[in-house]
Amino acid sequence: MTPSLKIKPQKRWMAFAALWLVSIIFLGATAFGQVPDIDTGNLLEQARIEGVGLDGQVIKLFLIVTVLSLAPGIAMMITCLPFLIIVFSFLRQAIGLQQSPPNMMIMGLAMFLTFFIMEPVFTKAWDEGISPYMDGSITEVQATERTLAPFIVFMKKRVDEGSIERLAATMPDRNYDTKDPKFSLLVTAFMLSEIKRGFQIGFVIFLPFLIIDLIVASVLMAMGMMMVPPAVVSLPFKLAFFVVADGWMKITEALIMGYG
Repeated sequence: MTPSLKIKPQKRWMAFAALWLVSIIFLGATAFGQVPDIDTGNLLEQARIEGVGLDGQVIKLFLIVTVLSLAPGIAMMITCLPFLIIVFSFLRQAIGLQQSPPNMMIMGLAMFLTFFIMEPVFTKAWDEGISPYMDGSITEVQATERTLAPFIVFMKKRVDEGSIERLAATMPDRNYDTKDPKFSLLVTAFMLSEIKRGFQIGFVIFLPFLIIDLIVASVLMAMGMMMVPPAVVSLPFKLAFFVVADGWMKITEALIMGYG
């Protein structure tokens, strides 16, 4: 009696894959052979006769897509969002928590606080720049200038004048006006000022939690429990201290009043 032939599962799957690949190539070649011949030159000539500016429309669409893709970065550069994220990140590290609250929650809280703080700026930019442009009463250049004007006023209130002067000194050949700086210089100085201010507040936030860590470490050393990590023991005390002091609300109030 002859033994029955058995095909291994790996070889079976390889055969199926090869058959599927050959079918795809065959069908693709057949479909490619049935593609009608389209004269693109006639289409462009017809569009030019009808007055449809394909080049202008394509360039405008490309610029719109580019602006939309850069919108999150622009929001990071000209608002208080970077400052809030830095402070909340320092707070989480000072307590000793790694992933609580998570990054998404910190980002969401910072975004809503940014909208709460900068709501007058957003409203003015909409009323003076975006809304008239959508109505067709102003041009793109005027809309851009009027939309950025409230943000420029906001950044000038928060920027450190020393940062503007030092950045302008790095490019003496450009002859920057430090009293009325250009937008690129103002945004760069504003971001550096916000990062510096965020690190300063982060240092102040770290101090009370550092004291708790030192006290717990000293007590553990005095008790001879040198193998116990002080960070693990001090974490409940830091959480209790932060909750009793209503730390989230107090820090948020201080951040908001700093922009008042």
